[in-house]
Amino acid sequence: MTDPLVDRLKHLIVEALKLEGVTPAEIADDEPLIGAGLNLDSIDALELVVRLEKEFGIKISNSEESRTALASIKSLTDFVRERADPARLPS
Repeated sequence: MTDPLVDRLKHLIVEALKLEGVTPAEIADDEPLIGAGLNLDSIDALELVVRLEKEFGIKISNSEESRTALASIKSLTDFVRERADPARLPS
């Protein structure tokens, strides 16, 4: 069974960053998002943080927190689940 939050985050990454040639299903849960893996850069990370803050009502307050949260889909899922208003999470 797939986690609806993982699915939502993968879709959000592809949509927000307009990743061409990448489908949400191709993003591995433990693959790095920044640098290797999806090869996102700091501008992509900033766009993603803004979108996550709007979508889930969370605050990512500094670059260290951003690096931790955006390490992989798994870390991002854990971060969002810990901080988001449960009403904003997909069920």
